[in-house]
Amino acid sequence: QSVLQGIILLPLRAVCITFILLLAWLSASIATFCQPGRGFLPLRGWRRRMIQTTLSSLTRTAFFVMGFQVKVKGKVASLAEAPIFVAAPHSSFFDAIICALTGMPSIVSRAENLSTPVFGTILRSLQPVAVSRQDPDSRKNTVAEITRRALSRGQWPQVI
Repeated sequence: QSVLQGIILLPLRAVCITFILLLAWLSASIATFCQPGRGFLPLRGWRRRMIQTTLSSLTRTAFFVMGFQVKVKGKVASLAEAPIFVAAPHSSFFDAIICALTGMPSIVSRAENLSTPVFGTILRSLQPVAVSRQDPDSRKNTVAEITRRALSRGQWPQVI
């Protein structure tokens, strides 16, 4: 019986996750279409709210479809309380759960990830701090950018 459930559930889950991923890509594309500042200025107004609500909900739904049920104990720190989140060890796709639960903050990511089809568009909508492994000054520039965003008095979203 469990084999039969797997045969039915696996393709159904794959279709649902693909649909959710395409909705997330569409939402990210709409929110960043003709974006002023093209990543150098923070998203504001409806664009930021769309990213926070839509992508957060879709990410939570995708993890639910995959079989994860996450329960939050306590309260997520606000931007004023914690302009920077630290998630460690960030070595898997489970970091997306943290992003969804914290309202889709900006993240620190490899610059190469921004050119990935579909995922790159979604990632760019989070306005990441891009780290280039080829640039010898990248570490210093990354620290400077994270500091600049953390000290922006709420203009930029939290950074994880």
